Amino acid sequence: MAEIDFTPGPVDRSDRVYVAGHRGLVGSAVARKLDAEGFTDVIGRSSSELDLKNRDAVFRFFADEQPKHVVLAAAKVGGIMANNTYPHDFLSENLQIQVNVMDAAVEHGVERLVFLGSSCIYPKLAEQPIHEDALLTGHLEPTNDAYAIAKIAGILQVQAVRRQHGLPWISAMPTNLYGPGDNFSPQGSHVLPALIRRYDEAARSGADRVENWGTGTPRREFLHVDDMAAAVFHLLEHYDGPDQVNVGTGSDVTIREIAETIARIVGFEGETLWDTSKPDGTPQKLLDVSKLADAGWTSQIGLEEGLRSTVEWYREHADTVRQ
Repeated sequence: MAEIDFTPGPVDRSDRVYVAGHRGLVGSAVARKLDAEGFTDVIGRSSSELDLKNRDAVFRFFADEQPKHVVLAAAKVGGIMANNTYPHDFLSENLQIQVNVMDAAVEHGVERLVFLGSSCIYPKLAEQPIHEDALLTGHLEPTNDAYAIAKIAGILQVQAVRRQHGLPWISAMPTNLYGPGDNFSPQGSHVLPALIRRYDEAARSGADRVENWGTGTPRREFLHVDDMAAAVFHLLEHYDGPDQVNVGTGSDVTIREIAETIARIVGFEGETLWDTSKPDGTPQKLLDVSKLADAGWTSQIGLEEGLRSTVEWYREHADTVRQ
């Protein structure tokens, strides 16, 4: 077994950093953060330029570009409906992306890699708030179990690389993310951008009602993506360890409460109906963020502030956002 002799510290701003998924919600925020921190050699490739499911192409990319650090934010993502309808796609494509990038990174000696997962890796009925130790202790939420299994495999691959090759790679598991660059499509979006689009369209059209899925009672924790990027950067410079680190705010709200807040922000004054024949998903998903706090980082962007800025961004980019 390889020994890891590594002490986290400031990353040289001239080091080449590859952000996989740099045009997505998380990846674009990470790229903005690195730019703000003075990094001068941050690289990325769009999916049309580099298909991360193409193993040979990924290995050629790493051979040509030789990044010293990698933030693996690329993934196939979607809401409950997309995950439940296309489980094979979510499992297969995410496994291919992760394995190809990490194998190529090992082959070419990437010093630090941060693998980004999801809080859906934890059991559906995990004790709240969810500590990192809850991983693999119970059944997953069936509506997104395939995606969760792929992300769990990514965590284990990071741990295996540490054990076998002695590379100080780490994993971070964010809670529900939102912010500029999100997917606002009716079919593929997560709950918060879906609600923003639904209520904004209703307010603009003068509709007298909005219908949402489920009962509105599940509780969710929401983290602004710029906070997530700040946490990733902090972990890169301050954390080393085999276990994944939860990234969140440490507080949650009901779906009904978040819907009411969004309705107020966009100016919708009609009635909200709840289709209880549709699935709720996991009843609660609140992360224990004590490990992250011990590493010296806490979230800075409040939910109301973050929602208002996201609504403003959505309205400014309504013609170009992912539909």
